[in-house]
Amino acid sequence: MSEWENEFNERLSALRRELHRYPELSWQEKETARRIGAVLENLGISYRAEVGGHGIIAEIPGRSKGPFFALRADMDALPIREETALPFASANEGIMHACGHDGHMTIALGAAELLLRDGPPAYPVRLLFQPAEETGEGAKSMIEAGALENVAMIFGGHLDRHYDTGYIVVSEGAVNASSDEFQIVIGGQSAHGARPHESTDAVMIGSLMVMAIQTLVSREVDPAHPSVVSVGEFKAGTAPNVIAGEAQLRGTVRAQHQEVREQLLQGIRRIAYSICELHEAECRVDIRGGTPP
Repeated sequence: MSEWENEFNERLSALRRELHRYPELSWQEKETARRIGAVLENLGISYRAEVGGHGIIAEIPGRSKGPFFALRADMDALPIREETALPFASANEGIMHACGHDGHMTIALGAAELLLRDGPPAYPVRLLFQPAEETGEGAKSMIEAGALENVAMIFGGHLDRHYDTGYIVVSEGAVNASSDEFQIVIGGQSAHGARPHESTDAVMIGSLMVMAIQTLVSREVDPAHPSVVSVGEFKAGTAPNVIAGEAQLRGTVRAQHQEVREQLLQGIRRIAYSICELHEAECRVDIRGGTPP
């Protein structure tokens, strides 16, 4: 490895660790964007900031005036407390780059430097630094701001600990599933634990829903079509001797085919309302649509 390559690798490693140390949540990536801008300025690359939030669009002219090839990286971190004890662990309490976005930004900036090293690339390249990936909203906001205008192809990647370092894995077809969230609110009747006949037990009703929802994937979806329904939150009750009159379920739906996605969301509504009707409880189902496959 040449002296330049060693210096390049060390510089990128330091940049990644700096970005990791100062993570910011979705729609709050102001300082992250400032640091990216500083690197771009140092490379002599012009850019536009505050695109669709704190997003950045930078452009590298090519030898041809043809359409752009785009490289995309996400910027936001997760609301997770870091417990790695690393010397560059997050300095922002309760926030962590646990999904690799610090690496994605560094890779894109490193690619930009390599593209400039031997003169202008054959075609112009657009660098997209996207905010709010974790909320599923940042890509849309940047597209609406013109990020993909005159773009022929766009490339992105994701760090994945399931593969060995040094390997790049490419898959045909959809790689990431759609991601939607659902919330089910059950309205029953509270009662003393010793008098269940006076209640409409929201915990029991919610438990039936959790089990029934799992049959959507196991019994209603073609096994050749990957999909997942997960209930991540179940909130109910105020005391161990009081039957809960209200419960709230929250979860996610993921699918790699649009028709399966719609089938699952309709199935959740059907199951929730049917179980509530069976037990004479009130029900509300809210779906928060996210990103497509």
